[in-house]
Amino acid sequence: MSSTSALQGWLELREVKGLGPITYSRLINRFGSPKAIQEANFSSLVAAGELSPSLAQSIQKPLSDNTVKKIQQEIEAVEADRFSILTLTDPQYPARLKTIADPPPLLYYTGSLQDCDQQALAIVGARKGSHAGRAFTRTLSSDLAALGFTIVSGLARGIDADAHQGALAAAGRTLAVLGCGIDRTYPPEHHTLRQQIEQHGAVLSEFPMGTRPLSFHFPQRNRIISGLSLGVIVTEATLKSGSLITARMALEQNREVFAVPGNVTHPLSHGPHDLIQQGAKLVQEPWDIVEEILPMLEPSFRENLERLHNEVETQATTLVLGPEEQHLFDRIPLEPISLDELITQGSYSSSEVMSILLSLEIKGLIKQVPGLQYVRISIR
Repeated sequence: MSSTSALQGWLELREVKGLGPITYSRLINRFGSPKAIQEANFSSLVAAGELSPSLAQSIQKPLSDNTVKKIQQEIEAVEADRFSILTLTDPQYPARLKTIADPPPLLYYTGSLQDCDQQALAIVGARKGSHAGRAFTRTLSSDLAALGFTIVSGLARGIDADAHQGALAAAGRTLAVLGCGIDRTYPPEHHTLRQQIEQHGAVLSEFPMGTRPLSFHFPQRNRIISGLSLGVIVTEATLKSGSLITARMALEQNREVFAVPGNVTHPLSHGPHDLIQQGAKLVQEPWDIVEEILPMLEPSFRENLERLHNEVETQATTLVLGPEEQHLFDRIPLEPISLDELITQGSYSSSEVMSILLSLEIKGLIKQVPGLQYVRISIR
C-alpha cells in the first residue's frame, strides 16, 4: 500500500473535476507521479498530457477547504486501518486490472489481495435469479473455487451473492467490487456476507469514502469486475441486465465471455442466450470454462488444475447410483418438485420413493425444501 504522504497527491489529483481514469492514467504514465503532474507548468501539461487548456487550469487550481478536509479524513482512516488504498503505480496493484484502458487510479479495499487472485473468474447475473439459476451458480462457483480460482462478483442481491457464497462454501477466495464507498455496504443486508468475504478475500471500490450507491456507479464498477478476471460468466440475465454490460466490457478488455443456457421461454435466459448467439462459450459444467482459458493460466497453476480435475473425475465415478436412485434423480430438477409429484410420476411406492430420496440426500445430490418438496443441488 502506498504511504500516506505519497497518497495525498493521488487523492488531490482525483478531486480535479473532469479528470477521468483514462486521462489520469495517461498523465501518470507521462509524468510518473501526481507530484510531478502538479508541479508541471501549464504548457507542459497541455502538450505532454494531451489535455485541454481548461483541464490543465483545473489541475493547477487550489482545492477548496472542504475538499482538503475530506482528503485528510481519508488519510486518517487509512492510518487507522479502516481500509487500505492502492495506487496505480503500487507493486501490489492487481496486474490484470492495470492492463485495461481505464484502470481506477486509486483502489480502496478491505480484507487482503494475494498473488493467486490473478487466476480469477467473474460470475454475474440477475438480482432476482430463479431457484435453478441460483442453485447452479452456487455449485459452479464452489467447483471453480475448489479448483483454485478466485471468484469475483459485485456483492449484489441474487446471483452475485450466490457466486460469493459458493466460493466461500468451498473454502475458496472471492473478491467483491462495490458501487459505493469502501466504508459502506450495499445492499446493507449483506454485511455478514461482506465480513466473510473479507476473511477469505477482499472487498474493493474505486469510489471515495462516503460515496452513496448511486445507480450510475454500478455500470462503472462492472469494468473492474471484468478487469480483475480472466473471463466473465453470466448465469442468468434479461436482455437489459447490467450483467450484459459487464460481458460487453469484458469483450472490450479482451477477456473471455461465458454464458449458461436455460429455459428458452424464461426472460432470465434471454441474456445468456443472446451472448451465446454472439459467440460466448456455452457453459454446462466447470471444465467448459477451464478448457477455454487453460492456455492463459500460469504453468504451475495449470498443472495443479489438471491434477485436481483428474481427482474430481475419479471421485465422481466412485459415486455410483443404483438404477432406482438414478431413475429418481433424473426426474428431480433444479426447481422444487413435490413429493406427491415424484410418487405419482413413477412406478415406486411412496415408502420406496421416500427411501430413495433419503439416500440421494445423504449423498449430497438433493435436499428437501419447505412444503415437502425436493430440489437438485448437484449438476452431476
